Amino acid sequence: MGSREEIVAAAAKVMREQGYAHATTKVIAQTAGYSEAMLYKHFRDKTDLFLSVLSDELPALGATLGELTANPGQAPLRDNFVRVARLGLAFYLDSFPIAISMFSSRDLLRSHRDRVGGAGPRIPLKGVEDYLRAEVALGRLKADTDVEAVASLLLGACFQQAFLATFEEREPAELADRLADTLLAGL
Repeated sequence: MGSREEIVAAAAKVMREQGYAHATTKVIAQTAGYSEAMLYKHFRDKTDLFLSVLSDELPALGATLGELTANPGQAPLRDNFVRVARLGLAFYLDSFPIAISMFSSRDLLRSHRDRVGGAGPRIPLKGVEDYLRAEVALGRLKADTDVEAVASLLLGACFQQAFLATFEEREPAELADRLADTLLAGL
């Protein structure tokens, strides 16, 4: 593992324990066993590092959605929906402790939102919508399927379950199969 990967792993650990707002680049560098100067050789700032944590360390929701969108129809719809639900739940479970502190300060949230171009939380939603559109194009979902609503229902349920599990400090309910079945029954 190279220094960049070790720094990202350390950042994920520190951000999970302390939240984004309280995780300093100094503590992250120390946790990784490097100097802050080494950290800044790989990352512009803490936001750049945070974005790397989201893309490199959290469950591969984005990569899976990209794969499903590029190659729809390779597996049964139910299997794909279950896979997306499981990864969505895991993604939100892992990202809550890291991202929640950004909401503690309007200035911090505004700064972060400006930095990521406002897209941040919409990226997984857009990925699910793109996948669903690919399934519509194949005819595996009805042409009039409201992909925005279906994506919102699927990821919204994952988000809510992750929120409850995080708040209650418990394992999340295993809903992926039921979510897939319920959504598909309505389609």
